[in-house]
Amino acid sequence: MKKGIDCAQPLTASVAKSLVAAGQTFAARYLVPITYKWKRLTRAEAEAITAAGMKIISVFETTANRPAGGAKYGTEDGKAALAEAREIRQPAGSAIYFAVDYDAHPRDYDAIEAYLHAAASQLSGYKVGVYGSYAVIEEMAKRGAAKHFWQTYAWSRGKKSARANVWQHKNGVTLAGHPLDLNESYGGEGWWNTKSADKPAQEVKPKMSAEDANKIIGFLQAAWKATGDQESRAEFNRLANELRKASGQPLQ
Repeated sequence: MKKGIDCAQPLTASVAKSLVAAGQTFAARYLVPITYKWKRLTRAEAEAITAAGMKIISVFETTANRPAGGAKYGTEDGKAALAEAREIRQPAGSAIYFAVDYDAHPRDYDAIEAYLHAAASQLSGYKVGVYGSYAVIEEMAKRGAAKHFWQTYAWSRGKKSARANVWQHKNGVTLAGHPLDLNESYGGEGWWNTKSADKPAQEVKPKMSAEDANKIIGFLQAAWKATGDQESRAEFNRLANELRKASGQPLQ
């Protein structure tokens, strides 16, 4: 088990050193566009965190319930997160967590899943993580919508998921004069530092054209509708999304 923090306010080099002296080993920070400059992780801050001896966890969040907007917002946020990851030279193979920062209800789960799949379709070379309550972590893990899981105690009603790679257990703390939340981690965090190979994930070219993929999807849809078999709908959707993924299109 490792101790760490997450915070909205950027860390200075001196604060990062003080946090390490206090036993913290990682910092979760916001990978967001420059319009959110007040909380945005920069390359300079990443270097200061690394120099102090901490790992970095990247998290994307603009508004708390944005994942409830589904695939459209997931596509937009995935593109934005990828641009930021390349800007700060986040190493390929590490994770970007997307925050479900509210008490999500079961009626939201389909939209959240679609959001995460759509974000993943844009993140060439990076793995998708999700931050949220116990129920969100459990449901998105079951659905295969993310690879890494960061659970908050908030809205979890006393439950803790065995799937959690990171556990946010206390909010509203001040440490080294800095406002932050406290976390623990248990492996598989998807974190990184600037000493890693300084190569961001490279753009992956689609394996097939969107035009060809959509033609095949059209044939599959016609065949499915002709049978009138509702039980085959899930398989049609799965195959259609595989084709969209192969051609670099947003998932649905």
